[in-house]
Amino acid sequence: MSIFETLGGESSIAEAVETFYEKLRTDEVSGVFFENHDISTLTTQQTMFLTAALGGPDAYQGRDMRAAHAHLAITDTDFDLFLQHLAETFAELGAPPAPIAEVVGALEPLRTEIVSAPGEGPDRWGSLDPSGAGD
Repeated sequence: MSIFETLGGESSIAEAVETFYEKLRTDEVSGVFFENHDISTLTTQQTMFLTAALGGPDAYQGRDMRAAHAHLAITDTDFDLFLQHLAETFAELGAPPAPIAEVVGALEPLRTEIVSAPGEGPDRWGSLDPSGAGD
């Protein structure tokens, strides 16, 4: 059984992504990054991506991870915060610890494609420039 199926399928992943993005948007560190973004588009893309990444149907047609995040100057600290919020979201929605660990394990290899900036501590989320014009 895939992680996707264990977590409850597409509706559960979609619910988790909605909750996850609310966490990111209200977090004092990461919230700044999402101020000028169309959250609906981001949640749709993230739902499709996670569905495919966790063993569900592959309908993801977005850019590859390196291209999608290249302009953001994401640090290891930022990536860790992302994984932390995602794990907390699944836990709050009732997922058992083992599948949550599998989710984190499935996404961890993306670190090398997404992280592109040296760490600057926990008070920084990427470039803080949603347009990608900074840094």
